[in-house]
Amino acid sequence: MSAHTPPARLRDAWIALSGLSAVFLFEMLDNSVLTVALPTIGRDLAASTASLQWVSSAYSVAFGGLMLLFGAVADRFGRRRTMLVGLTVLAVASAATVLVTSVEQLVVVRALMGLAAAMTTPGSMALTFRLFSGEDLRVRALTVVSTAGLVGLAVGPTIGGFVLAVAPWQVLLVANVPIALVALVGIRSGVGADRPEDLHRHPLDLAGAVLGTAAVVGVLVTPTLVVSTGGWSAWAATVATVAAVAGFVVRERSARYPLLDLALVARPLVASGLAYKAAAGLATAGLSYAVTLQLQAAWGWPPVLAALGTLPQVVVLLVSGRFVGPFVRRVGLERAAWTSATAVVVGLAVFTLAGRTGYPAVAVALALVAVGMRVVGAVAGASVLSGLPADRTSIGAALVDTASELATAVGIAATGTVLAAFVPGSVTVSQTTAAHTAAVVGALQVAGAVITAVAALLVAVGVLRARRGASTPEPTATQPTPTPALPTSSASPSSSVDHHQESSRA
Repeated sequence: MSAHTPPARLRDAWIALSGLSAVFLFEMLDNSVLTVALPTIGRDLAASTASLQWVSSAYSVAFGGLMLLFGAVADRFGRRRTMLVGLTVLAVASAATVLVTSVEQLVVVRALMGLAAAMTTPGSMALTFRLFSGEDLRVRALTVVSTAGLVGLAVGPTIGGFVLAVAPWQVLLVANVPIALVALVGIRSGVGADRPEDLHRHPLDLAGAVLGTAAVVGVLVTPTLVVSTGGWSAWAATVATVAAVAGFVVRERSARYPLLDLALVARPLVASGLAYKAAAGLATAGLSYAVTLQLQAAWGWPPVLAALGTLPQVVVLLVSGRFVGPFVRRVGLERAAWTSATAVVVGLAVFTLAGRTGYPAVAVALALVAVGMRVVGAVAGASVLSGLPADRTSIGAALVDTASELATAVGIAATGTVLAAFVPGSVTVSQTTAAHTAAVVGALQVAGAVITAVAALLVAVGVLRARRGASTPEPTATQPTPTPALPTSSASPSSSVDHHQESSRA
């Protein structure tokens, strides 16, 4: 088979699919497997609540802040080349975990891993799509790759809990090294080199990239500074963030070749899909962080028992896949999107209102979030991609993942900020007391209420934008175009339903 001859079957590209699946496995497994280890890391490195928060959010900040930049870089300089460099960074950063002796060093390692994820994730979806020429094979391949990531997300906390029972927490991050090596071998051996005619010739919007990254980082860092330090530094961060956001919007509206075409984001299908994805990411991250801290820091559960406590989420994620297609067929893409996003928000609301009453309420919350996330992850992405031109493959995938990662980082930052404000000292203590338990649980209720309200608002925005899209047809594209003008296409939401139905049968 020629390097540029598309495979006729999925099995003909098993080497490439293995490598691309490993990329998604790392993306989804990394934060989920580490969540259950946060209390252990806090005790081992004597980390404060704010520092412990950044062990998780440093990854998400780097990932979300740099994803659009590297999506644009991949579209211009090569998706395969960018991914191989990113996987090398991932392997080196993960191996460096064995040298970590302080929480500050761990935050740096996590930021480097977020950088690696930003370099690898956008191109992985684009490369998977480009492996095949037929629409059916493309959808089935994307299903295979995304399933690997979903399994990692589902089993991550359980794996983390059991590993902590027999090994130090560093093992959880060093395990990324073999995953990166599998991805390197699979992509280098199974994916052909980028062809010049498949890449953009437009100049890279470096000013937009700098402003966008500064805006994302500012949005995430400022709340922590307000609570932990206050004073002039918090005010300076607030002013700088507002200036970065305003500068990014002005730059992207005026640049001839913007990093992110805001007109594309404003399209109803794109805007609604991103709103649903952000709502689900925000609620899921907030619940995962809160449940881990409540089970261990408040209730005193050991890591293994806390890992078992997440099994309702694992079971629902793994067994509900076969029901997604029939559900979307029955209710339609738009209704499936908003109902699944609503289920995630309701799950967080259940935890907020009843989580302190005992584990059964926590289990119900985890199950609701899992079933909603299983659906919204597919239908929100289908909505976004059906509203974007096809010659924006990497930047389109980056846009979807940026919404999810940014929302995840906001969820973690908001929860950590509330905990830092309401819990005296560190949230992780060797011996829990009634006062400490009450403070942690009360803070988690406040954080849950805030995140639930914001996520519900995002779902409402998504519903309004989707209804506007239904009443006003929007142009899309199925063929690449070499000109800056936005092309038109016959793609529609109904075609996305058909795609997803095929995904559920893969």
